[in-house]
This record gives sequence, C-alpha cells and structure tokens, in this order.
Amino acid sequence: MNGAMGQLHKIGQLAEAAGLTVRTLHHYDRLGLVSPSARTEAGHRLYGEADVVRLYRVLALRQIGLSLEAIGRVLAGDAPLEPLLARHREHLDDRITALRTLRAQLGTVLTAVRGDRRADVTDFLDLIRKVTTVDETMQRYFDQTQLAELAERRERLGEDTIAGAEQAWQVLIPRVRAAVAAGMDPGAPEARELAREWMGLLEQFHGGDSGLRDSLYRMYEENAARVEQEFCGPDQELIDFITRANTTG
Repeated sequence: MNGAMGQLHKIGQLAEAAGLTVRTLHHYDRLGLVSPSARTEAGHRLYGEADVVRLYRVLALRQIGLSLEAIGRVLAGDAPLEPLLARHREHLDDRITALRTLRAQLGTVLTAVRGDRRADVTDFLDLIRKVTTVDETMQRYFDQTQLAELAERRERLGEDTIAGAEQAWQVLIPRVRAAVAAGMDPGAPEARELAREWMGLLEQFHGGDSGLRDSLYRMYEENAARVEQEFCGPDQELIDFITRANTTG
C-alpha cells in the first residue's frame, strides 16, 4: 500500500517483515515508542517509512542494551541516525569478537574430544563455564581491537599449533613448579632456560605486540589464583620466579 508517506504497512505486514510479533508492535505503540502514522477507515494501523526508521532505532538501542524507558528518552531527543548506526555497528563488532572467542574455545574442546575420550555432559558444562569466565575476564584487560587480533591470530596458527602450545604449557608448568620447590636460584642457567621456554610460549599468544603482552601480564598477575584453580595455570609464585629469572643475568 502506498500513500503520501511512501509505502504503508499494515501491522501484520510490518511484523512479518521485521521478524517481530504483532503483540510487540502493540506494546511499542502503547509505550509511545513506535506508533502508526495513519490508520485505515476501519481503524487499522498503517506504518509509514518514518515509522519503520523509528522502529529500527528502537530495536538497535534495545540490542545495545538500553531499557525501553531509556529508549523513550533517547527518541524524545530526536538524536541523529548516523551516530546510532555507528554505535550499532560497534556493538555487532563486539559480538563478532565474542563469537570468534567462542569458536576458538570450541576448537579446544573439539581437539580433546577427537582424542581418546568421548564428549559428555561434563565437557559441555566445562565449556560453558570457561567460555563465560574467559570472555568476561578478557574483556576487562583487552580492548576490542586486541581481542579481534587475538582471535585472528588463533585462526592463523590453527588448532594443531594451539593444541601443541597447550600441551607444552602442561609440561612446562610442572617443571617450573619443581624448580621453585627445589629452591632453584632464579639466576641459575637452568632457571633462565625455563624462563626462555616460558616467554617463547607467551610469544605465540601475543606475537611480540607490546600492548597485548602488557595486557596479558596484567591479567595473569591480577588473576593468578583463579587461573591456577580453574585453568590449571601457573600460580603467582611461579610467575614471580619467571619474572626474576628474566631480569637476572
């Protein structure tokens, strides 16, 4: 249907085209968020092009995380569309980064499952827990550009290389722990060799990028206890030992 406001949509047509329910559009109308610009002689709602653009604003702001009440205040200010489009794109970029991280975590579990054991409920519960924890922690220490670089780097390395690095960590951490337990001097050649191996594995993670390296170190230093408990990573004592070995001699 066409009119002075361009193409007009009945509420059912708009709901189907937008992937929404008629009930949702009724709700938006009651809240004054998206109301039809016209009605038929029988009183049925007709939505014009401006209404469709306004509906997009509502949905974009909702996806970004605003409440319907807050969206109403934003729309009352008649903010320009371009900044909203840019912010919506940034939000989608963040989601893409999160999905890449999830994909990488799935690859890790898949590598294990392809080994000598079957997947069970524990595998998937562990995956859920680790993905949630890692995602929240990573976003506190790495900006979105860094997270995207990490995801792309993981894809470039491939799952076989990643699995090999994870296995190397599982071997190296007990060796460092044994050295600390034995009272090894961080300045000893053996300690410096352990530190060299340690830094080499970290290099695979950050690729020599100083920003990634600093963010990684800060994350480990501030979360050493949880990393050790939940991911079998190094504790603070091991990190301190490697740090001293790197700065000695």
